[in-house]
Amino acid sequence: MTDSIQAQMQAMQMLRKAQDVTANNLANINTPGFKGSKVFYRMVQEEVNGESVTRPMPQQQVDMSQGVLEPTGNDLDFGIKGKGFFVVQGENSQKLTRDGRMHVSSDGYLVDGRGAKVMGDSGPIYMPQYLQAGGNNGEPAKVELADDGTIRLNSEVLDKLKIVKVEDTSQLDRQGSNYFAVQQSAMIDDNASRVRQGYYESGNVSPLNEMVDMMQTTKMFETQQRAIRTTDEMLGQVTSKLGKF
Repeated sequence: MTDSIQAQMQAMQMLRKAQDVTANNLANINTPGFKGSKVFYRMVQEEVNGESVTRPMPQQQVDMSQGVLEPTGNDLDFGIKGKGFFVVQGENSQKLTRDGRMHVSSDGYLVDGRGAKVMGDSGPIYMPQYLQAGGNNGEPAKVELADDGTIRLNSEVLDKLKIVKVEDTSQLDRQGSNYFAVQQSAMIDDNASRVRQGYYESGNVSPLNEMVDMMQTTKMFETQQRAIRTTDEMLGQVTSKLGKF
């Protein structure tokens, strides 16, 4: 019976993990560029008390399905259609993101909402001309983006957004709501994805689906709780009867 309780406790731990993932998905419904996660189970073998035991191990996988591209009219909002990611320079390493809401920093770099520099094929994208009032015959600087990520400033090619993909999305390590870390070797130049100017990608989480998942997981969790109580009561009865001998 103790083995049964242990198995039920492990099942509850896995269900709690699934519930945490669902809760995080729901919390980021309105986060631009957010990619939800799904939990799946991989069977693993391990040794317990000298015996080989097979049990399910929960794993997370990023759902890379396309979010809706929402129009903003902002020339520095970019939305990716496809499997690619923007690349930004973090404090210690490059990060991947789908959040294309960008602006030009006071020192002339194209940055994301957190101030991380956006990478182009030539390195961090530097466009101080964008801040120079009247530098274009008295007109505001004009930014144009081709769908392959090429940026033109006042009709001159400036750089090209660095867009990469990751074939094995299980390698993506979520960093907060909108960043992913991954080994440099896993980043592959993505020439298939298209980029639209004046749009950002909304999150790809379905509130209805996540609520259904949460209710199902809650019911399964409660079932395991009842099973543990029943097993514990049976164990108590057996112990009580044995104590009478």
